[in-house]
Amino acid sequence: MIKIPLLLCIFALGFSCKQSLKTQNIISETVSVPVFNADSAYIFTTNQVAFGPRVPGTAAHEACGNYLSSELKRFGAKVVEQETTVYLRDRSPIKIKNIIGSFYPDNKSRILLYAHWDSRPFADHDPNPDNWDKPIDGANDGAGACAALLEIARQIWNNQPAVGIDVIFFDMEDWGPPTNSKVANTHHGNWCMGSEYWAKNPHIPNYIARFGILFDMVSARGAQFYKEGYSQQYAPSVVKKVWEAALSNGHGSFFIDQFTNPITDDHENVIKYRKIPCINIIHLDPKSSTGFGSYWHTMNDNINSVCKETLNAVGQTVLYVIYREK
Repeated sequence: MIKIPLLLCIFALGFSCKQSLKTQNIISETVSVPVFNADSAYIFTTNQVAFGPRVPGTAAHEACGNYLSSELKRFGAKVVEQETTVYLRDRSPIKIKNIIGSFYPDNKSRILLYAHWDSRPFADHDPNPDNWDKPIDGANDGAGACAALLEIARQIWNNQPAVGIDVIFFDMEDWGPPTNSKVANTHHGNWCMGSEYWAKNPHIPNYIARFGILFDMVSARGAQFYKEGYSQQYAPSVVKKVWEAALSNGHGSFFIDQFTNPITDDHENVIKYRKIPCINIIHLDPKSSTGFGSYWHTMNDNINSVCKETLNAVGQTVLYVIYREK
């Protein structure tokens, strides 16, 4: 994940995070909402983590990108792979790839759902300094969010909503400068480089959507999601819609009715350059020294940090929002 100006299983998990979550249709007024399958989302998470750290320029990154594209295609999306070269601060070039899956592309009324699929090259907040220059698995920070989107994509494939949906996996979100390092590390870039490129060069000229929802760190055990500053500033009606949906679906303990300061993340670029109102569903902890959860940018962000109950709370909430759009 990213920098923040904040004041503020392999199935051996805890009981509430390993139980199977049954599928059934949720009826809201006259709208039938498909049920998010957390078991499926968990498998999508483990499949990504199995490639190893998805750091741009590595074999694991390339293999995982191919996997994400193939899954979107399997679920009926029209897929565009947007490739470009960006430059790190030492001017080293690195190739990146944004992966876009469009569902029902002829529908002019669209909702944008997105996450980053790369993982952090530095465990710069690990409690052990020996790990500060090691890449992380990014099971929660990256893989879990993409997994939630893949499961939503699978449900959209089986149950057509009234709106078109675009799912984007942004690259190179998490290569910002390390806070801690054992050496003078200049081999780093900026935050959110993939989303900045797409926002300036969308896959469809003049692309627009009703609104966008960013998923970031949406799978950790005990995660809570506060109303982030840019979200409330630029898309208050979407914040209201999502938080009310969470409450309606029994997930109010995850979606907290409190505000935090703005966070530098992929939604900032989409708001700035595409003028699309966007919100960020992101795990925050105002009581921590970083503002994020304990797994953030550490070696502990592995598959053991992932909880099906959290995945379900986010995924079901967003499905509810999507299928109530007319």
